[in-house]
Amino acid sequence: MSQLRLGIPKGSLQEATLQLFARAGWRITSNARSYFPAIDDPEIACTMVRAQEMARYVENGALDAGITGRDWVLETGAGVAEIAELIYAKQRLSRVRWVLAVPEESPVLSVKDLEGKVIATEVMRITKDYLRRHGVSARIEFSWGATEVKVPQLADAIVEVTETGASLRAHRLRVVDTVLESATVFIANHAAVGDLWKREKIANLALLLEGAIAAYNKVGLMLNVRCDDLPGVLGALPALKNPTISALSDPGWVAVNTIVDEEIVRQIIPKLKAARAQGIVEYPLNKIVL
Repeated sequence: MSQLRLGIPKGSLQEATLQLFARAGWRITSNARSYFPAIDDPEIACTMVRAQEMARYVENGALDAGITGRDWVLETGAGVAEIAELIYAKQRLSRVRWVLAVPEESPVLSVKDLEGKVIATEVMRITKDYLRRHGVSARIEFSWGATEVKVPQLADAIVEVTETGASLRAHRLRVVDTVLESATVFIANHAAVGDLWKREKIANLALLLEGAIAAYNKVGLMLNVRCDDLPGVLGALPALKNPTISALSDPGWVAVNTIVDEEIVRQIIPKLKAARAQGIVEYPLNKIVL
């Protein structure tokens, strides 16, 4: 039986990725001591790999496909095929930023002020490219972690990844510039993409993962309404696209089905009731395939 060797990011993206796969229809079971989690699909073999290393293993064929950040694809210079951009991070559906940051009291106001200074970072290649674009020469030192605490004693500035900025603020750091904006990406080995079976399996995975992300923070609404009251109901009902309207056995009534942002449901349902909708049902969504 054919199998797709799939890399799952170990570390900060791990839990969010397992939740995403569950919404997409795959259950992945892992424990802290195993690098080979079980998945309820005999056509997939999973391996836990740090996001920083994922692109390299996909490039050399140790893995057919994997999930990592576009930043790590750029940092490693790996030659892989990007199948899909999956907009999610550790805490929310968003991109992340690699930023140039300094202590709040630092006199540095722009990257130009770092000429001849020391910058600590985990992304050496990305930082070098950034400094080259700005014509700045500085010493870049690799940081093995806890980069925020390197300034000001060990470095003049850092280039660090942030999702919300909370960690930077907690360490009293000020953002000088955005070095790179990145997103989670689903990547594949070029030879795997050239294989008919693997290409189809990868495409199906990407389709359902994108569908699961599209359904985040959205819910479905079903309701019944008299035909005479339909214009008022539709006026209160924002929709992903035009709502689906179906005839009921009673010719004077129709059923309305639509998708809305979860955060506004508490505002919409009272308006629908006031517009004389009946039998209003809110239901969760796992996937929206556009």
